[in-house]
Amino acid sequence: MIDQITHAAGADKRRKRVGRGESSGHGKTCCRGNKGCQSRAGGGTRPLHEGGQMPIFRRLPKRGFNNYNFRTEYQVVNLDALEARFAAGQNVDAAALKQAGLIGSTTAPVKVLGTGKLSKQLVLAVDAISGSAKEAVEKAGGTVKLPEQISAAEKAKAKRNVAKKLRASKLAGAGANG
Repeated sequence: MIDQITHAAGADKRRKRVGRGESSGHGKTCCRGNKGCQSRAGGGTRPLHEGGQMPIFRRLPKRGFNNYNFRTEYQVVNLDALEARFAAGQNVDAAALKQAGLIGSTTAPVKVLGTGKLSKQLVLAVDAISGSAKEAVEKAGGTVKLPEQISAAEKAKAKRNVAKKLRASKLAGAGANG
């Protein structure tokens, strides 16, 4: 009766056993149909596959530019985490943050954000800091050391100069050998 059916009724469904003869109804092609990539073991298509039709990402024009490949991804640390993990007067840099378990890598840039309150005097040596976080650190009596920022134009000029020196040294080397 319907009132006697337990919650577990129907929970253990028998699996479909395929390839067990024609009379089972699941023999020969084992319910996969005939031929094609879906019938093969390990078969199936990649995402966005459209058969023989030209895929949408090849039909649409590629225009414009974005800075996605040139972005800077910071490891973010908040003030409340610094308050909890560091003693007053302590130097906080990438190595100290890694040891405290607040960041994953010492090579990636670190940014401090202003979430939480800071009452301890800390010496921060990070790659970037938000305005509110800098204000809070200085209000608590701490200091912030940021790396020297080089403009994009200066970087490009330095790169050109290195390339010029390389070319000059190669030419000088070729002239001495010839």
